[in-house]
Amino acid sequence: MDADIMTDKQLQTILEMVDMILDGCKDLEEAKKKVKKLIDNQNGKEKSE
Repeated sequence: MDADIMTDKQLQTILEMVDMILDGCKDLEEAKKKVKKLIDNQNGKEKSE
């Protein structure tokens, strides 16, 4: 079984995206909802592949 390995650049990109989400939210609950939606969308994409 091959393990997925995240590169430093991929991690940097993810952290930048989280930073943008946090900057665009007025409170913690809104930020949590946006991150959850991204996670759910990613999980749905993985299941369909």
